[in-house]
Amino acid sequence: MNSLPAWTLKPAGPEHLEPIVGLKAQVMRADLERLGRWDPDRSRARVRKSFSLRHTSVLLVDGAFAGCVTIRPDERGGRHLELFYLAPHLQGRGLGSAVLRHLLAEADTAGEPVHLTVLQGSAALRLYARHGFAVVADGPIDVAMYRPVP
Repeated sequence: MNSLPAWTLKPAGPEHLEPIVGLKAQVMRADLERLGRWDPDRSRARVRKSFSLRHTSVLLVDGAFAGCVTIRPDERGGRHLELFYLAPHLQGRGLGSAVLRHLLAEADTAGEPVHLTVLQGSAALRLYARHGFAVVADGPIDVAMYRPVP
C-alpha cells in the first residue's frame, strides 16, 4: 500500500514568498539555533535572496501548500538546489525523497550535475547522501554537496 500523498510542483508566485519565509522558519529554526545562527531577519533576507519567480516552485499536497524548492543554474555548471523545505507534518513519509527523485531525474535528462548547501548536522544530509550527493566542502555551519550526472 502506498501512503505517499498526491503531490505536484507548480511555479511560485509573489503570493508564495511569505508562506515560504514562514515554512523556512518552522523547519530550520531548531538547526539554526543549535548552530547559534538563528536570526529571523537574516532568515527572511536569505529566502528573499533565493526566491525566484523563474526558478522557485511550490509543492502542493492534495492542492494545499506543503513546501517549496528552488533549482537555478549554478555558476560552476549544472544546477543549484536551494530552499527545499517540506512541512513538518509531511516529513519522514518519503515525500521529500519522491520530490528529490523527480528533480534529479530532470537534471539527469538535461545532463547536468546538482550542487547544494545544507546545514551542518541536519537530517537532510542523510537524505542527500542516499540520493547520490557527496560532501565536497565541510565547514562549521554549512556543508557543500555535489551530485554528478550518473
